[in-house]
Amino acid sequence: MTSVTAHDYAWIHTSPLFRHARDIGYSMTLVRGVAPEEVLRVMETEPLGTRPGADALVERQNALFEATDYQDDSFIAGAFTVPGEGGDWTLVLLFDGGAGMRPHCLAALSAGGRAVMHSSNGGKPMDWFHWYEDGELRTTFEWPTVRDGSDPDALVTVMREVGFDLSDDEDDTDAAVDRKTAVLALAERLTGVRVTEHLLHDAEYRLGQVPEEPAEEWTGIVIDITDAHGERFYREFTREEVEAGVARARAEAAAPVVVPPPSPPTP
Repeated sequence: MTSVTAHDYAWIHTSPLFRHARDIGYSMTLVRGVAPEEVLRVMETEPLGTRPGADALVERQNALFEATDYQDDSFIAGAFTVPGEGGDWTLVLLFDGGAGMRPHCLAALSAGGRAVMHSSNGGKPMDWFHWYEDGELRTTFEWPTVRDGSDPDALVTVMREVGFDLSDDEDDTDAAVDRKTAVLALAERLTGVRVTEHLLHDAEYRLGQVPEEPAEEWTGIVIDITDAHGERFYREFTREEVEAGVARARAEAAAPVVVPPPSPPTP
């Protein structure tokens, strides 16, 4: 395991590429022992060939945004091989608004191995970190003091070493260290892969378009409203109840309007 810390990733503060990634939302995934073409196959991408440099990845993603008027949730994936701890790793870079590689893909790709992903949704960001081991989500967090997964505390010592402040005072957490630099350092501790501006900018990317994920079949809705006085209204409706209500409303709207005759004058 390397001795990298957050300070080794201070370059992201002056990197045009990483500034672009954080502005529009990105995800970066490292997968051990799986070739780029296999990673893209598991992600069910449409192959788009190989292109040199991150600029080509950015251009293809921008073209997709323009073609779909930002209404399509598909995105372009760029993957390449990089050496790391225990052999070759595949680095996957996505300018996807922070959606990230889908959980079932991470579980499949980490089976018998390891996958590490971090992401940001851009704007006023939500920043996530995920560590998968042998198909299982071991540790995940947005805020470093609030962790989840099958072993949420497994990385606590390493997190402190790379620069995370895990104090209980949330207002003071990470005041001295940018959490994104600490996340990159944590990813390197788990993978042995040193990510640099040069590595990302000059790599030969194998590209693929990840299709929009089909919407899940809905089974019901929940209304949960609390008013300004603290009064809460909570009710669950099944799909059958919703559809029956919609049918009644449509029938009432389609019914002819009956205007009653005027009442006779009062003698």
